[in-house]
Amino acid sequence: MLDRKFIVDNVELVEANCLHRGAQVEVRRLVELDAARRARLTESEELNQRANAISKSIGQAKDPAEREARKEEGRQLREKKDAAQAEVDRLEEEILALQRMIPNLTHPDAPVGTDDHANRELRHGKTPLPKFGFKALDHVELGQRLNLFDFDAGGKVAGHGFYYLKNDAVLLELALQQYTIRLLMDQGFTPFITPDMARNEILQGIGFIPRGPETQIYSVADTDLSLIATAEITLGGLYADAIIEADTLPLKLCGVSHCYRTEAGAHGKATRGLYRVHQFTKIEMFAYTLPEESEAMLDEFCALECRIFDELQIPYRVVDTATGDLGGPAYRKFDLEAWMPGRGEAGEYGEVTSTSNCTDYQSRRLGIKYRVKGEKGTRFVHTLNGTAVAISRALIAILENYQHADGSVAVPDVLRAWVGKDRLTAPGKS
Repeated sequence: MLDRKFIVDNVELVEANCLHRGAQVEVRRLVELDAARRARLTESEELNQRANAISKSIGQAKDPAEREARKEEGRQLREKKDAAQAEVDRLEEEILALQRMIPNLTHPDAPVGTDDHANRELRHGKTPLPKFGFKALDHVELGQRLNLFDFDAGGKVAGHGFYYLKNDAVLLELALQQYTIRLLMDQGFTPFITPDMARNEILQGIGFIPRGPETQIYSVADTDLSLIATAEITLGGLYADAIIEADTLPLKLCGVSHCYRTEAGAHGKATRGLYRVHQFTKIEMFAYTLPEESEAMLDEFCALECRIFDELQIPYRVVDTATGDLGGPAYRKFDLEAWMPGRGEAGEYGEVTSTSNCTDYQSRRLGIKYRVKGEKGTRFVHTLNGTAVAISRALIAILENYQHADGSVAVPDVLRAWVGKDRLTAPGKS
């Protein structure tokens, strides 16, 4: 979250930022509440000082009646002090609730707009759009022909939005994991397989809403746990309330996890098949950096996402995400959108990865700081996250871009060693 003093000292800037990001927060109400809290805190401290002074003077009173009078005065002062402190605590809770709703500041170069239609296209990948001499099928049709998925069984067992991967789809998923993890380890990332659940306080610290009508999170009944929507949550929570030595930064982590999302409100053709599902596997990048290094790390994360899809030979474009589509924690975000020939009448781009610089927004909420040797005090680290590969959407892009007229699908060169074949074909065909 933003520093409270910064909010109070920069009300108009924070209000304008909220407006650009579509966040409806009563910023001026927070300022009023903070002024009231500070006044009540001063009152509480003064009452406590007076009560202490009365307490010290009781023994000096020679008259028993005077001693009792001073005791009564001290008791009344402490009651007033306790009432003032209770009001301070109540105001603090109300202020924090508003403070947590205020989004991060926004990079000055981020395009201003209400949704992804305002995103700015930055560049395209190395692979050109495919040219088919036949009508391209979408991944659902290809999966049916190649016996790769079972959406009906997934729906029967777990409900709409769940699915089974079968046969060569399993090999493709595992190949994508192996390829991506090895690439990231070569770039200095420490790999993790993270828990699929986290405490709600960690979700809130990262910027997710565990409960409520607008949540995208599955909560576990009668516990303080929720299923994670991304390993950003578990990797970001790894150092909660920790102090990191500055000379060990940056820390680059990558995590394999299942991701669970309610996808409340999702509708339309983009929900078909694997594109918008309730459970999928993802490999997430996460970094803790010094403040002055976070913008360079964002570029590094974006370059790694591009490298992955260039090596998979999937066409894509990179977009600078508009203010209204950033999400609360992100200062700046780049999305990578892969070409999906089976979408729409003639193919469309669909988001496959994103990477965000969250500056100190998450670390302030989670209490993650760094310390420079020889210097007094600590400061908040910057945190960044990026999708290395979301398996379900990567499968869509591979199947649709690598399809052939006979319904078979070529396997990307970088995955063949793990898949064990060059081409996916229908059962009984070779």
